[in-house]
Amino acid sequence: QVQLVESGGGFVQAGGSLRLSCAASGRTFSRYRMGWFRQAPGKDREFVAVISVSGIVTGYADSVKGRFTISRDNTKNTVYLQMNSLKPEDTAVYYCAAAPGSSTSFRSWNAGDYDYWGQGIPVTVSS
Repeated sequence: QVQLVESGGGFVQAGGSLRLSCAASGRTFSRYRMGWFRQAPGKDREFVAVISVSGIVTGYADSVKGRFTISRDNTKNTVYLQMNSLKPEDTAVYYCAAAPGSSTSFRSWNAGDYDYWGQGIPVTVSS
């Protein structure tokens, strides 16, 4: 079992920055790929970013590439999402999620491939 708790969301003006954190419980955090998803009002949940077990490999949705950076600290059981140059269209509830690192059929963009989810944290970007 992995429990995930997000923090760091809030209100920011367009062009500003926020850093989201996701703290994981348990001793097996380092065995999980970690991802960030978001869901805007009236829209489906969408993939934002993913990071490998080691933290060496990362991937991003085209909409955030060059503006967002995902990272992890396995000694602190925490994954981060640094969000720069925020736009009003980034407004959403952001979720972190964990997927087993051993899965050979893992699709980073597919929410169904993640086993554990945080409760979500809202981010609002004003224009």
